[in-house]
Amino acid sequence: MILSKRFLLIKLIMFTNFFTQEFLYWVIVAVPSILIASTVHEYAHAYSAFRLGDATAKAEGRLTLNPIKHIDPLGALSMILFRFGWSKPVPINEYNFDNREVSTAIVAFAGPLSNLVLAGITGIVNFLLVKDPNSLIAFLLYTFATINIALAVFNLIPIPPLDGHKIVRAFLPKNLQYSWEKLEKYSVFLILLLILPFSPIRDLVFNFISKALETSLRILGF
Repeated sequence: MILSKRFLLIKLIMFTNFFTQEFLYWVIVAVPSILIASTVHEYAHAYSAFRLGDATAKAEGRLTLNPIKHIDPLGALSMILFRFGWSKPVPINEYNFDNREVSTAIVAFAGPLSNLVLAGITGIVNFLLVKDPNSLIAFLLYTFATINIALAVFNLIPIPPLDGHKIVRAFLPKNLQYSWEKLEKYSVFLILLLILPFSPIRDLVFNFISKALETSLRILGF
């Protein structure tokens, strides 16, 4: 697809142009894609935790691909209205793992990895089945791949409560891990720095995600 269409979709993901034709696209096309992507993301967290010895998520009914089990009502409403939302975090008990930091990092990485796998599968389907790059199915596949890549990249940013925060902790020296964990008390403030329009960090995040999307989509053949 042409570059302008790519940046239009990136713009949609970054929550702009409210209550327009693009908003209808967001609700009808993008939100269902996000629901699928986030459900697989949360399931991957739950499954990897269970395989590593923690059955907390399974006991709470989160080891499932049923999206209803993962929806946070306020997060879903926010996603529809403001184009930024969240699912219910998968509960884990780190102390059920043999190696707390490493296993938690693996569980954290499983979510973004699942979205990259979905994006890869989408690229393969697009390559094998789509003949017309301007067709509706091509655009739907492009949307789904874009959303999965964006979700993966965003969650790999190393701030709480995103997955990247737990991943980075596993690589830190023991004497720094406690200080790194203390950042969790500032989770809301840090997320607001990433998404609020007047935040100086928001543009950096937008550019980072945009470049990652452009590169990834090119690799996938979109």
